[in-house]
Amino acid sequence: MSVLLEVIATTVADARIAARAGADRLELVTAMGEGGLTPSAGLIEAVVAAVEIPVNVIVRPHSRGFVYDADDYAVMLRDIGAARAAGANGIVIGMLGADRTIDRTGLARACEAAAGLAVTFHRAFDEARDLREALDVLLSFDAVTNVLTSGGKPSVLQAQTTISELVRQAAGSHCTVLAGAGLTIDAVAPFVQSTRVEAVHFGSGVRVGGNGLAPVDEEKVARVRALLDAIAH
Repeated sequence: MSVLLEVIATTVADARIAARAGADRLELVTAMGEGGLTPSAGLIEAVVAAVEIPVNVIVRPHSRGFVYDADDYAVMLRDIGAARAAGANGIVIGMLGADRTIDRTGLARACEAAAGLAVTFHRAFDEARDLREALDVLLSFDAVTNVLTSGGKPSVLQAQTTISELVRQAAGSHCTVLAGAGLTIDAVAPFVQSTRVEAVHFGSGVRVGGNGLAPVDEEKVARVRALLDAIAH
């Protein structure tokens, strides 16, 4: 099986390096130190123009958690439109109710605004009260094609059993479990083999010095690509 490699980009240079080294897709964010916030329209346009691979754009208006009010939604819907106009392949979103269940109404509005763009539900998923219940909700949305998760733990490497269960739950559906947070180059091959995930997501793990605020390291991305390709063969 071929395993998809998604890499976080925060600049045009990051995007070029990741694409050159073998990333299949980018997640474009700004403010990585805050978990990723919506990038500017100018950055989205520049990155889309710079690379051939799909660019998924995070739409997250602030870092105060994942429960949003009417004004937040108004901003998010405008940002989704801007990402679409700028040529994004997809959007990366996530919203919860005060009871830590997925905000179905908010998600439906975002999916409608996405108007056919790929939709990834981000790690707000990991703060849901019950991950299996949350995945069932996401599986009921045809627009949601990926769920980015660390299995409810700070690092996916602490949640391999949960990730395996989520992969089984999503098997045969339109939604792929995208495993991310805390993945290391050394651990990626055994992790993929044990969990059977079909997509992995790297941020700090493929940056210079493992630092989230440093540039993407071309050699590290290339090493991950080679390891994933070796599994496929």
